[in-house]
Amino acid sequence: MGVYANTVSITQFSVSGELTGEDLFQWFSKKLSERGFQSIENSTEESSEGWVLVDKPDDAAFESPTDFWRDNYVVFSLRKDQRKIPAALLKSHAGREEGVFLAQNPNLRRTPKHKREEIKEQVHGRLLTRCLPVPSTVDIVWDQKKSVINLYSLGTKVIERFEDIFRKTFEGFSPVIIHPLARARKLLKGQMLDSLESFNQSGSDAVIALIRDNQWLGWDFMLWLLQRGVNGEGEYPVCCSGNLTENDKFSAWIDDRIQFQGGGEEGGIQKVTVSGSQDSYLEAISALKGGKRVTSATICMEKDENLWKLTLKGDTFGFSSFKCPQVRVEKDSTVDQMSEREAVFYERMFLIEQGLQMFDSLFTAFLHERLTDAWNGRLLAIQAWQDGE
Repeated sequence: MGVYANTVSITQFSVSGELTGEDLFQWFSKKLSERGFQSIENSTEESSEGWVLVDKPDDAAFESPTDFWRDNYVVFSLRKDQRKIPAALLKSHAGREEGVFLAQNPNLRRTPKHKREEIKEQVHGRLLTRCLPVPSTVDIVWDQKKSVINLYSLGTKVIERFEDIFRKTFEGFSPVIIHPLARARKLLKGQMLDSLESFNQSGSDAVIALIRDNQWLGWDFMLWLLQRGVNGEGEYPVCCSGNLTENDKFSAWIDDRIQFQGGGEEGGIQKVTVSGSQDSYLEAISALKGGKRVTSATICMEKDENLWKLTLKGDTFGFSSFKCPQVRVEKDSTVDQMSEREAVFYERMFLIEQGLQMFDSLFTAFLHERLTDAWNGRLLAIQAWQDGE
């Protein structure tokens, strides 16, 4: 699912390092082209990876602004082609070759180890020449003004590959995943930011430690949102800057799918998933009473009869199945397709940023309760809800 899809998955990164005042188009063009994708279709290479144009996945030139430059956005894709020989196929062909070798050497009862390895390597090479590489791409949008990158994937391996090739391409720049604590730091100022730092449970600045040790942010945020929705407190003001007008009202709630996780009676980790529209939330209450935490949930946000929907990963704040109001690419032969796709891109980004603005407003409202004495009252309300009062 790429940048043009109506439902996407997004991992957000902040970019450390400052863009210079030189001709940024030429700078981006040069950097992306230098690590552009190289085809391996007519070779025996097993894999190749590099940058390509979103609208032309076979093109890695980055020569024209219309190809990847969208005002403050730089839009490109990471393409990886991989040849992979099925293990069963390799074993079958290698077995045949070993049979030929043994027939030619009747004094041997079995193929020597070094010869087996040699045969396997030769067979692997021959099969590679007959196997077409399978391509895969993931889209990237770099907002230069905000120094934020949207990677349209939640895959751990994809994220690692992206971070690695990004650092090699843009020396001096580094993508840092916007995990819950990092997001909170971007949203808060002054005394509230100081309060947040006092709640930071990690003794390290390493990203993996900040995520692992501050999972309470995701747990408590989704519990807070769930209880507020059940209690009829589902209206919120826009309090973060963006496309929507500040103080405008929108509605938000958790529904459809909630995942809980916690220790079981016999040890180990147990997961419970509550699916479908909820009325009394009895299953959710049972899981919470059993000491389980909300680790993932589907969040709905509605404004002016338009609906945004996403599944939040509580530990990383990755956005899965992020669905915005629909935008369609017109397939009219009288309309220039590239111009139409560019227009759709701007519409998609406008709607995604509205959804993120509402999400940030929700998270900010939560933080202003969680990091103050108001949280004590919220905990009492949560307990009363669980007790059926």
